[in-house]
Order: sequence, then C-alpha cells, then structure tokens
Amino acid sequence: MVASLILVRLGLRGGDGLPAMEVLDRLAAALARALGVNCHVDTCFLDVTGDFDELRAQAYSTAILARLSSRAPNAGTALIGVTDLDLYVPVLTFVFGEAQLNGPCAVVSAHRLKDEYYGLPANEAALDARLVKETLHELGHTQGLKHCVDWHCVMSTAHSVERIDVRQAAFCRQCAERFRCI
Repeated sequence: MVASLILVRLGLRGGDGLPAMEVLDRLAAALARALGVNCHVDTCFLDVTGDFDELRAQAYSTAILARLSSRAPNAGTALIGVTDLDLYVPVLTFVFGEAQLNGPCAVVSAHRLKDEYYGLPANEAALDARLVKETLHELGHTQGLKHCVDWHCVMSTAHSVERIDVRQAAFCRQCAERFRCI
C-alpha cells in the first residue's frame, strides 16, 4: 500500500526536459487529494542524460526506472519521476509512462500530454488533468494492477492523448478495491 509519494524531476544535464516546479506542485497537491497520502516534490533533479537517445530525441524509460530504483525509497513510499522529455521503450514509438510492476518506481512524461505537441495553444488545465491520470495509472502498476477493460478506469490502456482524456482520474470499483488491498 502506498503511504507517501515523492515526485522527482527528470531532465538532461543542461536542464532540458525538467518540468516546471509549478506543474509538479499542482500534481503533488492533486495526487495527495486523490489518494489521501503525503506527496511532495524532491528539490533535486535526476540527470537522465545517459538515458537519452540523440537519434530518437527520446529518453529510455526502462533505464530511468532502474536509476530511480537505486534511490531505494522506504517501504510504502513510491518514487515518481516526471519529465518533459519524450519517453520510449525499444518496441514502441513512445510511451506516456512506465512503472515497475509491484515495484516502488514509475516515470511519467508530460511531453505528449501538452496540447502544444499537437499544434494547439497551451492548456494548463488539460495538462494537469492528463498528468494526474497518467501518474495514477503508473502508480497503479507499482501496486500490481494490470490494465483494466473499463475504459473509464484510470487503469485502462491508452495509446493516445484522446484515450487519456476519456479516462476518469480514478480507479473503477474493482481496481480501487485491489489497490487498497495490495
């Protein structure tokens, strides 16, 4: 069971890819409300330059997870890395996030969650809602939850931002019961 969350800023050595602290503060507050747990933002950032593929212009999320897990949080604490960098795993073009199934760490990217990526004007409210949903989704994986067939559930699979928008920022009844019991 998750008792607390720590959000970790992820970026490149020169600062590229670091999400704004205001975005993370809003995310931390929303997650604390949604889950009823303590959530704070780590003031230090994790340099993921070594996990960045220049040809793809993306960061390898699985390698980032391995580095996050080396920080070994206390039992009951989940580490969530958040970045503005685009993420990938070798078999997919991109991922919105990735988590260690039954592990303490997850990573989420705001890159493709921003309306600007799709040529639209910036929409802070949409970004915040998408970040909360994607973070809850990945956090569910850290607690052992797999993808849900209920397309409103935050644990449903999403390969487009439109699918994330359809999700609720909550677990369905069945996933919520499993989340609390794990």
